[in-house]
Amino acid sequence: MTSTAAPTAHPAGPAAAPEDRTEVAEALARLPRVVDLLAARAEEHDRDGTFPYQGVEAVHEAGLLTLTVGRRYGGPGATLAETCRALAELGRGDASVALLTAHTLLHHADQARTGAWPVAGYRRLLTESRRGPALVTTLDAEPGGPAPLPATVARREGDDWFLTGRKADCAGAEALAWMAVRARTEEPVPRVGTFLVRGDSPGVEIDPTADQLGLRASAGHEVVLDGARVAPEAVIRLGAPGSALPDDLARAWRDLALSAVFLGVGRAAQDWLVGFLRRRTPANLSEPLATLPRHRAALGELAASLIGAGELLHGLAAAVDRGETTAPARAGTVRLLVNRTVTGAVQQALTISGSPGLSRRHPLERFLRDALSAPAHFPPDEAVLEGLARTLLDGPARRG
Repeated sequence: MTSTAAPTAHPAGPAAAPEDRTEVAEALARLPRVVDLLAARAEEHDRDGTFPYQGVEAVHEAGLLTLTVGRRYGGPGATLAETCRALAELGRGDASVALLTAHTLLHHADQARTGAWPVAGYRRLLTESRRGPALVTTLDAEPGGPAPLPATVARREGDDWFLTGRKADCAGAEALAWMAVRARTEEPVPRVGTFLVRGDSPGVEIDPTADQLGLRASAGHEVVLDGARVAPEAVIRLGAPGSALPDDLARAWRDLALSAVFLGVGRAAQDWLVGFLRRRTPANLSEPLATLPRHRAALGELAASLIGAGELLHGLAAAVDRGETTAPARAGTVRLLVNRTVTGAVQQALTISGSPGLSRRHPLERFLRDALSAPAHFPPDEAVLEGLARTLLDGPARRG
């Protein structure tokens, strides 16, 4: 990024950037070095459940944490396809770091498209992003699970708002620069909106509850808000419940970007399996497992499934970037297929490798735990399947 120009209303998103893609290409060219660094520390952070500060710093220094900052803000203005490519590679190194990166990139992309953040607040975020990693994420989930209205309450005192409540599964909680908190107002007729809270604000505490199966380094702790102050200009999309839900394009960015993270997990499992088959020579064989036709065929099946998932994801991302009107609505279906494929591929890798694949000495069991964590970051599959069935059943009947 090279400027902190004030935001202006602009209908286009990252896909509308000029043809010069040099800055994006340079950042993507740094991916191999960053991925190697992430992979070297991933096991340690997974085992101890510690936050990957060094990995996030490496992503920042490579220019990948601000890849989707809009060009009118002085950023690279990466498209959805370019974003998915970056996240899939980062997912090969450490899915936790890739997940944290994805959340931040999604906020910058949304700002490039909608300009929802206030001028001063976004300028401050950009300034912080030059000084070091500035992670951002939306805090929506709550310990009680989904409800018609958020349990977190915003109380008005004078011009300011004060937030009280508890948010769950807050990826990167201990290191967030900004928290976009979904809350309802304490009014006779409640409104719902997003309140931008500094991560180091008074009244914000981190409850280190996270001890999840996978993505352990993402530090998805709970955030306790006890009268956290929010200025009136730091409230966005405040309106009637349901009036500010993400549109199809925002959902498509989220579905495909996060799916790219998990696609990276599947590719990491494939990489490990290839190395294992080349090295492993059982006592009853004179040559490595890689020479056995059944193992080669099984590996080929696994690779074919991941190629198909990648083509689906990257192809739809490119269609969204081209502005194809029906493309965003297909993102949920592609997300479902990609995540099911990745989980199946990692499980197949375990079947091929046998007991060594389950050993904590190897990363394959971590890849499986990370892949199994994907559903927690998306709406239920049933919602996608119900939507598809409704389209078919309620649409016009076709003969034959």
